[in-house]
Amino acid sequence: MLLQDEKLRDVPAASTEREELARRQAIKEIGRRRRLRIEVVSSAIGMVILVFIWAIAEYHNAGGWPAHGFSQSSGIHDVWNYWIVYPIIGLTLLLAGRGWSVYGQKPISEREIKRELERQAGTR
Repeated sequence: MLLQDEKLRDVPAASTEREELARRQAIKEIGRRRRLRIEVVSSAIGMVILVFIWAIAEYHNAGGWPAHGFSQSSGIHDVWNYWIVYPIIGLTLLLAGRGWSVYGQKPISEREIKRELERQAGTR
């Protein structure tokens, strides 16, 4: 009779443990998504500031607005240097990779864990 009582006590404990693990994983995932949102917003603010600084510098270097377009060289009257696209592209690629790591990857399932354990046991 004592064994049956112990088994009954273990069943709720196991399900409570699973629920606690699922809760911790959910909290971790929510934290990852919040950090990504903060990174995107702070990066956008940083890029706006950088573009503003670039526009002021190019306005003074070229002596006015880009009436004759953009060029790779600086100091030509009414022509702006377009170097600003490189940090924007770089930051966009970094944020896209970070976004994929947060939203594109699925959590590891129990099936995958069991399959990997079986694979490792078979290779030893």
